[in-house]
Amino acid sequence: MNAIRYEKDNAGIVTLTIDMPGQAVNTMSPAFAEALEEAVSQLENDDIRGVIVTSGKDTFFAGGDLHYLLGIDESQVESFYDNLTRNKQRLRRLEQLGVPVVAAINGTALGGGLEICLACHYRVVLDKPKSVLGLPEVSLGLLPGAGGVTRLTRMLGIDGALPLLLEGTKLKPAQAHEAGLVDELAATGDDMLARARAWIGASPEALQPWDREGHAIPGGSAADPRIAQTLAFRSAKLRGRHRGLTPAPEAILAATIEGSQVDFDTALRIESRYLTSLVTSPVAKNLINHFFQLNQINGGASRPQGIERAAFNKVGILGAGMMGAGIAYAAAKAGIEVVLKDVSQQGAEKGKAYSTRVMDGLITKGRATDEKKAALLALIQPTDNAEDLAGCDLIIEAVFENVELKARVTAQAEPQLIDTGIFASNTSTLPITGLAKASARPENFIGLHFFSPVDRMPLVEIICGKQTSDETLARSFDFVQQIGKVPIVVNDSMGFFTSRVFRTFMDEGCALLEDGVDPLVIESLARAAGMPVGPLTAQDQVSLKLAYDVRTANRKLVVAEGGEWKVLATERVGNRLVEEFNRQGRAYGGGFYDYHDDGSKSIWPQLCEIFPQSDQPLPEQDIKDRILFRQALEAVRCLEEKVLRSVADGNIGSIMGIGFPQHTGGQLQFINSYGVRAFTQRCLALAQKYGERFTPPALLLAKAEKGETFA
Repeated sequence: MNAIRYEKDNAGIVTLTIDMPGQAVNTMSPAFAEALEEAVSQLENDDIRGVIVTSGKDTFFAGGDLHYLLGIDESQVESFYDNLTRNKQRLRRLEQLGVPVVAAINGTALGGGLEICLACHYRVVLDKPKSVLGLPEVSLGLLPGAGGVTRLTRMLGIDGALPLLLEGTKLKPAQAHEAGLVDELAATGDDMLARARAWIGASPEALQPWDREGHAIPGGSAADPRIAQTLAFRSAKLRGRHRGLTPAPEAILAATIEGSQVDFDTALRIESRYLTSLVTSPVAKNLINHFFQLNQINGGASRPQGIERAAFNKVGILGAGMMGAGIAYAAAKAGIEVVLKDVSQQGAEKGKAYSTRVMDGLITKGRATDEKKAALLALIQPTDNAEDLAGCDLIIEAVFENVELKARVTAQAEPQLIDTGIFASNTSTLPITGLAKASARPENFIGLHFFSPVDRMPLVEIICGKQTSDETLARSFDFVQQIGKVPIVVNDSMGFFTSRVFRTFMDEGCALLEDGVDPLVIESLARAAGMPVGPLTAQDQVSLKLAYDVRTANRKLVVAEGGEWKVLATERVGNRLVEEFNRQGRAYGGGFYDYHDDGSKSIWPQLCEIFPQSDQPLPEQDIKDRILFRQALEAVRCLEEKVLRSVADGNIGSIMGIGFPQHTGGQLQFINSYGVRAFTQRCLALAQKYGERFTPPALLLAKAEKGETFA
């Protein structure tokens, strides 16, 4: 079966139906390129009145073949560029046939799929609820390489095209129509094809705007003084946002600027050269790998198989503080009935008010309505009575990190569950196996670690205790997906995966402070390395007081079980700030920083007196490496100790849970990209200079010796 079916009707209109065999979606692969060449050649040699390009699948076209792109290396650069050129020539021949060409877009059209549509003279899209259109290549470290930059700029102008290109925005059909990406909306498939035929009949001599004499880019080219001024601002803003760590946005901006000042075909070549430079970059490889691993997780790779999927109807939340209130909102947003219990009715009502504030914010932004707000709030029942939890499928405790307190609320609430009900703890550090001792059904006890603020953070870390059953895990996985979150699955330990690794980030910040590094240098270089905030800011946000209390509780647990408690820099520095100076964090008035009424902050002046700066500054690269390598090493230890169940869980969790730089592809992919052997050698050098915490674990040494990667 050919990837493109060629069907000519009695009116002389040819329908090209893209339907790649053996694939769920159409992709721009070498097989498609071959089929497109054959189809265009046939069109050029046939007596036709017009062409309709559509798809034989539920979606129109998914974009580039990422497996193919992932395999491109330096030795293939010239052939890749040549293939790009030939593919663009085919689309150029399509739009210069001399007859009208219409894209009948029957579903999602992303990346190369939308670029095919842009090479058509007219675009009719089926208005399906789940369909989206866009050029998301920037999120993969790439840029549109089939004419997308060039055509979009000439259609919408620089100011109209750049937001779509730089953000990778995905638009619903109606939004795409409003933006000028498509010309008509259709209600049904038949209506779509009828509209396409009607336009062909009314437009016998169709030409692209850029092929008409005297065409000018809407709003002007980059040479226009007004446009040039805004582009200078965009360039500076782009550099500040991406910190020079991701080359794709800057390449898109450059291709747009340069391409706007030359003829159409030269602009296509400029676009190709920038894409060729990006496709072999480590960042593109990392981001494509991230895309695959996220799909792997969302596809259920970490979920026990053979267990029927579950749907939850009633969920109880214990504790109406910020975390509990956030979980209640997330569940109600998914249409689940929620019982939000606190020690007082007033506290529970205050927790429900959080959902009111979130919905009010969405209404202000035009993303929700009063009706949706009323429906969501109606699902949340605030209470101080445990009996209101009766009939819950799932109860999640989100009370303070105290073993005794968690045991009390477990014993009080668990009897209200249905027979197959699940009890979950939202603890961020305490071992689930220990907490399950308070449960009458430890096989139904699990950890569901949410991240704050819950309404914005996409990840949930699912923690299996020693007695947690596969059925409980599978059903918990289903709940996380039901509320629209991304689930990673880990095994039990103190701090699990995300909290363990995040602790090393904050700890290295304190270690650098003890080494005499200026606190502002620590913060600045952490951000320059790609972290969203510096480690001292992170500790203030988490709360030095909370961290102090958690450390105290954890130390008691470890010592009680005969373990050895290792004092880290975070404890030395944090305990001193809390105990000697009552610096407890942002929520308590100040910690490493002072916080001012106008919303600004400044380093607490006395901090530099307590931790004086060294007269021998550390190399900047050492500081950046200490911040990133320390976290990556802890991820390896989690994998070695079987806390992490898969490399994908580690990579996705590190980015979506604790903000490890996305351009790295995650902590374990960061090691792969750096080179496992080179990373190991760098760790040995850091260990010799800064301490044993940088000593490579046995798993890392073994992989370096064998030349293996983390896969």
